[in-house]
Amino acid sequence: MDNDEVLGHLLEIESEAAALVNDTQAEADKRVLEAEKQNHAAYEERYRKEGERLENEFQALKEKIRRQYQTELESYSNKIASINVDVNRFSALLDRFVAEEA
Repeated sequence: MDNDEVLGHLLEIESEAAALVNDTQAEADKRVLEAEKQNHAAYEERYRKEGERLENEFQALKEKIRRQYQTELESYSNKIASINVDVNRFSALLDRFVAEEA
């Protein structure tokens, strides 16, 4: 084997090695991209589910507070409605206060 044949053979091996490295890099890039897509999809799903959970929790709490407010308002209204107002006595008391101020 002369020098030209050896150099030609080495160049051929180097070319094959470069092609192998390029193919390997392309495969690695493809796998990384696919993993990124899967991770992004999983993240989006978790984000959506957590958003739904928080929204449901918020709506439930809002409804609970609304019912509590309504109950307290009705209780207050009933309490006020049950108070007997003695208009004559109230007027007399006001007249006394006004008379004392004058």
